Amino acid sequence: MLKRIYFFCASLFSWLFFGVCALAFNFLCAVLLLLPGRNRLAPVIAGIIRRYFIIWVGWMRVSGLIRINWRGFADESMRRPAVLVANHPSLLDAVFLLSRLPGAVCVFKSKLLRNPFLAPAAIMAGYPMGDVGPDFIRTSVRSLVAGRTLLIFPEGTRTASGAVLNPVKPGFALIAAKAGVPVQLVTIRANRSLLPRERKWWSFLPPFPVTVEICADSRLMIPPDRDARETATLVQDRLTTALTRSLASTPA
Repeated sequence: MLKRIYFFCASLFSWLFFGVCALAFNFLCAVLLLLPGRNRLAPVIAGIIRRYFIIWVGWMRVSGLIRINWRGFADESMRRPAVLVANHPSLLDAVFLLSRLPGAVCVFKSKLLRNPFLAPAAIMAGYPMGDVGPDFIRTSVRSLVAGRTLLIFPEGTRTASGAVLNPVKPGFALIAAKAGVPVQLVTIRANRSLLPRERKWWSFLPPFPVTVEICADSRLMIPPDRDARETATLVQDRLTTALTRSLASTPA
């Protein structure tokens, strides 16, 4: 009983801290959006976001709410520009990965423009908006050419309950081919009660501590003449195989 009370209080404090800091920082970013030449600040804002995520994820680990096992991220190749493609089981996937990857930008959906906790900072950091057609491709390629890593969840939303992986969309393959960078596959395995698609973050307390395993899987070079849908099928198969292979060892 005492442990449950502790986890409830620690979780509540974590989300209050996250929300208050995010709102304050996004208010500042909303003001900066009015400045001319704001694009020059993108690396600085992205760096601040990463440091903030490092602090928040660090607190979650120290408090015992979450245990994260990283596999393959110490490899030097993870610091080079790439399109990092991951499955998306929970709301916190981007937070975990951006805290680990220096110089990374994350694709976000246009509906998040209505979110005051995320939108101004994402725009200031130069995060590409994933559903605006050719502009999305051009912005993403520019980020990669500038030496940054592009994080994308090609399912387009969090994985549906009971599914291993949603259908993978092919946009990432076109971006990688145009930028001449590899596609790095990443698998995320976590308790399915950790903020899945069907639940709002405030509506359910998962059984803490939650164990998350994030693994850098295979790295693929995409030939410029390969059809993007063919690459998407290949990635779908590889991610599904990797996730299914360890399904028995994933926390229930």
